[in-house]
Amino acid sequence: MTKPSLARRVAACSAVRTTVSLLAAGTIALPVTATAQSWPTKPIRLLVGFAPGGGTDIVMRAIAPKLGELLGQQIVVENRAGASGTIAADQVAKSAPDGYTLLAGHANSNAIAPHVLPKVPFDALNDFTPIIYVGFVPNVLVVTPSLPAKSVEELIALAKAKPGTLTYASSGVGSTQHLAGALFNQIAGTEMTHIPYKGSGQAVIDLVAGQVNANFDTMPPVLEQIKSGKLRALAISTSQRLSQLADVPTFDEKGIRGFDVTNWYSIMGPKGMPADMVMKIDAAVKKVLADPEVRAKLDPQGVQFGGPRTPEAFREFIRAENAKYARMVRELNIKAE
Repeated sequence: MTKPSLARRVAACSAVRTTVSLLAAGTIALPVTATAQSWPTKPIRLLVGFAPGGGTDIVMRAIAPKLGELLGQQIVVENRAGASGTIAADQVAKSAPDGYTLLAGHANSNAIAPHVLPKVPFDALNDFTPIIYVGFVPNVLVVTPSLPAKSVEELIALAKAKPGTLTYASSGVGSTQHLAGALFNQIAGTEMTHIPYKGSGQAVIDLVAGQVNANFDTMPPVLEQIKSGKLRALAISTSQRLSQLADVPTFDEKGIRGFDVTNWYSIMGPKGMPADMVMKIDAAVKKVLADPEVRAKLDPQGVQFGGPRTPEAFREFIRAENAKYARMVRELNIKAE
């Protein structure tokens, strides 16, 4: 085969150098994956792993409209309930990292359930892009008014008098409510029976109706029922009493020490999301959480802000939470029913 002439080789090298120079200068545009400059150009799906009416659903629906305004596209909240939020988490984990499918990341699906359920189809630490920690809500021990227990002490006495008879509901196996009930049983020496649901919505309905006796639910789905007298609150998991439930004592006040179960919320995406897109969402959510209209919706629900303030710090928080709950699940000998 005839070799190219010297002139042709020189011309080819010159063309390569010119192309590289133009690319460096940004003159030639090449197809790229979605980045913060072009994203978003269509509605964004935000998957909630629980049924409507639960704490996660309430918090995300308060955030979504304002977040959509800031990003310039509608945020569509979709409920994918079941398996303690892991069905929604799995769907997001298997989605393209283009910013159009996000997850309402949760303590249940991303820190607890992976250590309780026999098989979770994703890696809680490596299959997601942590974007922003939103906050947490305390767990409240509530009982149906028909139960003759008006205090933690009376509930413990009643549970000990009838071992295995009293029941407590949860939003699913491996949920914070599940762990909270198991931890309460261990600390108080009781044997209440766990009844899992697919979310807090139906669990609260059955609790109000007296189909189950108790729940260690988050504040948002039970607050109005407490205020209306449809549920009786006995204790709250914060270190100090909250103004929204000023008459409800903390677990510490009632001698239930070491009640370290926190129901946190966040926004996450599939692994591999571009860093500039992550920072764009992070900045937008921070603006939303500072908006007076949004705070007026979240503050009455008992949402506590603070926590990790950067995506990197949030990633380390998730690692610490997984380690904590793996240890707690092991110590409590919690297994999927």
